[in-house]
Amino acid sequence: MPYDIRLDRVYTPVTDADGARVLVDRLWPRGKRKAELQLTEWCGAASPPSSLRKSWHSGKIDDATFTRRYHEMLAANADSLTPLMRYARAGRLTLLTASRDPEHSHLPILKRALLDALKKEDDEADGREPSSPTCYQ
Repeated sequence: MPYDIRLDRVYTPVTDADGARVLVDRLWPRGKRKAELQLTEWCGAASPPSSLRKSWHSGKIDDATFTRRYHEMLAANADSLTPLMRYARAGRLTLLTASRDPEHSHLPILKRALLDALKKEDDEADGREPSSPTCYQ
């Protein structure tokens, strides 16, 4: 099943075509109020730890090391992808960051991990529909 996952900055104007808007930074973006962002959710747990991000931005580690460590973090905390997977299954998902260049941030790595997790779940369903969430009121 194809999934529509887009990457964008929180500073880009909101559009109706954004679908679910999820901020995936650990820190709240400077100069932005909650209502202004029109977020569906804030999933800070899916972003890289500050120490890893700082090491990468300062040049202490290269892109490959950052990618590997971030993938390891996501694998160790697979539950952090669950809300994002739900939004991706429901329609368009826009992953948001305060980074100047979303294409050279953690977002492409997160998107790849998310697509891999969705594919794995789809493959495990083996032609069956994924199970519905439990309904507790």
